[in-house]
Amino acid sequence: MLKLTNVSTAYGKVRVLREVSLEIGENEIVAIVGANGAGKSTMLNTISGLVNPTSGSVEFLGKRIDGTPPYEVLELGISQVPEGGKPFPDMTVQENLEMGAYSKKAWKMMGKSLESVYKTFPLLKERGRQLARTLSGGQRQMLAMGRCLMSRPRLAMFDEPSYGLAPVVVGELFTFIQKLRDQGIAILLVEQNIRHALEIADRGYVLENGRIVLEGVSQDLLVNDHVRKAYLGL
Repeated sequence: MLKLTNVSTAYGKVRVLREVSLEIGENEIVAIVGANGAGKSTMLNTISGLVNPTSGSVEFLGKRIDGTPPYEVLELGISQVPEGGKPFPDMTVQENLEMGAYSKKAWKMMGKSLESVYKTFPLLKERGRQLARTLSGGQRQMLAMGRCLMSRPRLAMFDEPSYGLAPVVVGELFTFIQKLRDQGIAILLVEQNIRHALEIADRGYVLENGRIVLEGVSQDLLVNDHVRKAYLGL
């Protein structure tokens, strides 16, 4: 579904991604894990068109998309949830969800999409008229996930969804992410909470200093000596 080949990305003269290659298949959850500053968010921004790579290629459903404007990437079926969710604070929950149906295709199916989102996240329906800024951290992240679904993506990308949330809320969010995969949406999950991410992912990549240093089946990465020592404290 998604393929990065030798992708490098820089901010000015500072290279952040260095010849990164990875693949995501249909109905997969793929985790990108690593320390803060490793380049994980830059990878998502490169895929979504917010940043252009300096070299390499990004392909989605067999079509090269590097250099494509973000709104066109969204139309193709890729939706990104930024760190912290970033809902529009002075808009209601329902207004935020409607903003997720920005693309022409999604706008035509807004009613059906809202029904599906409310079925997945019943709390959002209960809080439909509530301003987003009054929600808790976990509820804001849930709203961001719902807004992502309103675009009817083939691939959903989540940037640090567990950041700043209580452990019990983190568990609920990861359960929701698994449900999205069950609905036929491929997931690219960027996460510092490495254990949680690898426990729900099918495969994973370890990113260090802008390079992929390890990749494989998630269960194999969980018992890898380097991962255990560097990230799990074992």
